[in-house]
Amino acid sequence: MEFNAVTDVLLYHHIQGLTDGVRSFADSLRQAGHTVHTPDLFDGRTFGSIEEGFGFARELGLDTIRERGIAAADELGSGLVYAGFSFGVTIAQRLAQTRPGARGALLMDSCLPVAEFGEAWPEGVPVQIHGKEGDEFFDEDLPAARELAGSTANAELFVYPGDQHLFADSSLEAYDPEASALLMERVRAFLASV
Repeated sequence: MEFNAVTDVLLYHHIQGLTDGVRSFADSLRQAGHTVHTPDLFDGRTFGSIEEGFGFARELGLDTIRERGIAAADELGSGLVYAGFSFGVTIAQRLAQTRPGARGALLMDSCLPVAEFGEAWPEGVPVQIHGKEGDEFFDEDLPAARELAGSTANAELFVYPGDQHLFADSSLEAYDPEASALLMERVRAFLASV
């Protein structure tokens, strides 16, 4: 049987919506030969700030948005790598921890305590966590990220210098080309290995 390096990725956008930067990130993974699904949980709406995005999400209902994300996964079946940026991590991490057949998880700009979704990180499910060391949002999640990284040999934690949240989204002011390129290199290596 021939080795197939194509990986199916389900990528959840952050609280500012399915921005051009998230689409571009997905396209970069597609250019590497992967299949990337990018459900739009906000029905085409994008927001100029995190605050505006959260305002919309609270109005719509955070649980409603998460359920949309779960429904998108239901349509695709198993054997996926679940990926998310910030708010999208809340869906991706839940699925990676609770869905049989998960091939991996990519948690960017956020990480929840493993105990949110189970007693331990699932055996045999690799995970990468990426965030900025001075990002006020990621700083809150760093203890959980370190705990997850220390709990399994299948976890890698990458902390980048700087304080930008959503630094890999090329359509936002927070974009950091250097850190984003390194993140992409690490993500591509991860996807080639799962």
